[in-house]
Amino acid sequence: MSTTQDFLDFIAASPSSYHAAEEVARTLVDAGFSRQDESAEWSAAPGGHVMVRGGAVMAWFVPEGAGPDSGFRIIGSHTDSPGLALKPTPDFDSAGWQQVAVEVYGGVLLHSWFDRELTVGGQVVLRDGTRHLVNTGPLLRLPSLAIHLYRKDEFKPDRQRHMQPVLSVGTPETSVMGAVGKQLGVDPEDIASFNLITADAQRGEVFGAGEKLIAAGRMDNLSSVHASLRALLAAAKNADSIEHKDILVMAAFDHEEVGSSSRYGAGGPILGDILTRTARALGANEEQRFQMFARSSCVSADAAHSVHPNYAEKHDPTHHPIIGQGPVTKINGNQRYASDANTVALWESACRRADVPVQRFVGNNDVPCGSTIGPISATRLGIPTVDVGVPMLSMHSARELVGERDQLWLGNALEAYLVG
Repeated sequence: MSTTQDFLDFIAASPSSYHAAEEVARTLVDAGFSRQDESAEWSAAPGGHVMVRGGAVMAWFVPEGAGPDSGFRIIGSHTDSPGLALKPTPDFDSAGWQQVAVEVYGGVLLHSWFDRELTVGGQVVLRDGTRHLVNTGPLLRLPSLAIHLYRKDEFKPDRQRHMQPVLSVGTPETSVMGAVGKQLGVDPEDIASFNLITADAQRGEVFGAGEKLIAAGRMDNLSSVHASLRALLAAAKNADSIEHKDILVMAAFDHEEVGSSSRYGAGGPILGDILTRTARALGANEEQRFQMFARSSCVSADAAHSVHPNYAEKHDPTHHPIIGQGPVTKINGNQRYASDANTVALWESACRRADVPVQRFVGNNDVPCGSTIGPISATRLGIPTVDVGVPMLSMHSARELVGERDQLWLGNALEAYLVG
């Protein structure tokens, strides 16, 4: 199977952050990693380990000979994407239609969610306490208002009134929770609670007359999750050729799109927990743990902005990263990104070793840029960090656009960072 096909399969299998975390864990366990229970004694035995907390997944590979004189080489990303999250009481009727009450999760590009089939995915907890993942397949749709009834030039949907998808018409006995229960093989009354979100049900596609492009949902930031998974697997497979004794870490957080302030997010304790418990399991005392952190580094991998041909004025005139010309190093003087001269040099050296071209992004002074988990985790842990990612168009759309080569290059560069 090609890497691109595997990437598209990964996206299709990950309609929610919970699915993405479990898909990463499943892939690593299949490759020989051991699943770590947070409530059990911590393992830092040589080899691979993986832990899932909600929609976040942390994995670490301990090389032979690792100990208190080692450091950590971390790749950070996030599993969540903007979407429409179901409210606790989701089913309601309006004008003969059965609809689903949702709230907007993250910075959704609203117009892109109309007139496409939406799946419902996420976690469901039953009254017996068991947790299940569900992916309904095409179930909902946000229909646009016909142009004959809407003569305004600018499309500005009201987030409360106009963003509620339809489920069915003329059948008040139908419900979204009934569909979820059917998918799980349980009575809807047995569902105690849930975290469910919509996702584009259409499968990703590769297209283009020249440069091959990938169109798919949730590539912000499954593009980085998949590339870091590839890098960790490749590094673990070739562990005998790694000369250093640093612990290799993949940290895929949840809730980045809404600020990272959760026990699954970069603003929470999860990465610090992993690093501290691993250091202690390797015999490090508190002082040695601080020394291990001082030897460490982090690549924060998240999607970057490609220059848009119809809005080139929105970009800095001297920095025009573009799809098809390599991963992007993201730099911001106001610390929206964590990159500094040292970490940029570290990352771009890894790119050179992997024979991967690099580009740089700096925002237009009149157009504020977004941020990432990079500054958050760097602030919490004090570990030097660089922000990078594949160039992307239609960021936060229900269906985004990246370059096939850029996606492959990102994985290769991340592998070089881990092993070099």
